[in-house]
Amino acid sequence: MIETDQLLYERRGSTAFITFNRPEARNAMTWEMYEALFACCEAVDTDEEVRVLVLRGAGDKAFVAGTDIKQFHEFESGEDGIAYEKRMERIIGRLEEVRKPTVAVIDGYAIGGGLSIASVSDLRICTPEAKFGMPIARTLGNCLSIENYARTMVLIGPARTKALIFTARMFSAEEALAAGLATEVVPREEIDGRVEELCAALASHAPITMRVTKEALRRLTLAGMPDAEDLIRETYGSQDFHEGVAAFTEKRRPAWQGR
Repeated sequence: MIETDQLLYERRGSTAFITFNRPEARNAMTWEMYEALFACCEAVDTDEEVRVLVLRGAGDKAFVAGTDIKQFHEFESGEDGIAYEKRMERIIGRLEEVRKPTVAVIDGYAIGGGLSIASVSDLRICTPEAKFGMPIARTLGNCLSIENYARTMVLIGPARTKALIFTARMFSAEEALAAGLATEVVPREEIDGRVEELCAALASHAPITMRVTKEALRRLTLAGMPDAEDLIRETYGSQDFHEGVAAFTEKRRPAWQGR
């Protein structure tokens, strides 16, 4: 099975659709959902009939509101953080490597891991209600992989990357459009029609041109990545990270100690 109840996969004509299907949890990602996403990417690349992949969240509250925080209670040391970021990179990197054009449809929140999923999608069509954020400095006190830092910096620049993470605030749809996080902003009642129109256009274009362009830009973005396990180990092994997870679960403000 390439889908679960929480992540749905469907092909309609030349377009494949992935739906993150946990609307009651703002489509927060479980390990099972991440693995299903990987399997769907494999299916898209092996299905010659698929020309475009569309990703969207169920409901109108979120695209994906990050990784389900409950899973971080299992973490005991910085090595768990390194394993997690490697696992995330395996999934995010596989989505980035999909050989067909990918379109993220964002209505509501694209936060944390959800923003990473959207960022590696080729095009990001959103409604005016969309919100983009990486609030890890306010919530868990964790960090990103070096690859995800690089992707974000290439997408929106170093100054906006720092603003996104340091201020921990949400970017509106219009701010995201200006920054490069969003490709288009479309009224909610028109977005399905716009996505259909866009997919038809992409399906009619030269697949080799798009595939080679994707891969060239991916290589340029990730060329010569430095090792950053020491940074990940320091972050996920800190008292602050465990405090952040506990505070998030208990719905209180974390008491950061800087250690």
